[in-house]
Amino acid sequence: MNTVNKLDWFKSSYSGSEGDSCVEIACTPGVVHVRDSKQKDGPRFAVSPSAWGAFLGCAEG
Repeated sequence: MNTVNKLDWFKSSYSGSEGDSCVEIACTPGVVHVRDSKQKDGPRFAVSPSAWGAFLGCAEG
């Protein structure tokens, strides 16, 4: 079985109450996995924790 399928995904704390436009992430040692909550079997990407932190720093303004 693919390791990515075993990840513990969770929605962003910034997601709306209806949850229709969400990003989900799953963290593993050294990797942050990202996917669209509406397309759980769709495309995903992975970044380093430092890249994810830099993104969050920019996103939070």
